[in-house]
Amino acid sequence: MKNIVIFASGNGTNAQCIAEYFKDRNDVRIPLLLCNKKNAYVFERARNLGIPSRLVTREEFHSDSLTEELLRIPADLIVLAGFLWLVPEKMVRAFPKRIVNIHPALLPKYGGKGMYGDRVHEAVIEAKEKQSGITIHLIDEEYDKGTTLFQATCPVEVSDTPDSLAQKIHQLEHRHFPEVIDRYLNTL
Repeated sequence: MKNIVIFASGNGTNAQCIAEYFKDRNDVRIPLLLCNKKNAYVFERARNLGIPSRLVTREEFHSDSLTEELLRIPADLIVLAGFLWLVPEKMVRAFPKRIVNIHPALLPKYGGKGMYGDRVHEAVIEAKEKQSGITIHLIDEEYDKGTTLFQATCPVEVSDTPDSLAQKIHQLEHRHFPEVIDRYLNTL
């Protein structure tokens, strides 16, 4: 049995897609979802999916106790599904090549601190890029610098707005993120 722990910060559509993808599997479970925003809708999604969830504070996130809890579970893979905080170095060291993130652009472009959500889509449109997409990558000690596991693209039309581009990106995320996680789990 492989355990996936999900970290989220907001609405939780990616977390829900991942949970639904694995729900009928006997070899994978999601024992915990952590979120850093008290009123995030992802808590409601977790309740509806029967996934234990709780709030994680910045202080706890940077403490040894959270890393120790994840080691006790034990978390085979930590998935950042829209989670915006930089993962502390001690957690990265405790879970080498076992923390996966999804970014709403084609890294290495449009990554780094502060590049998330509409900020990314606005930058892509402003630069008049012909395509955007998603990057699923491993986490290291820097924002969006870890090894790329997968990328998928979509066209950026002249008529695109940050909202319309976000919709295209969400479709790519929902289609590919669970499958890439599944393939990567098989390598661990």
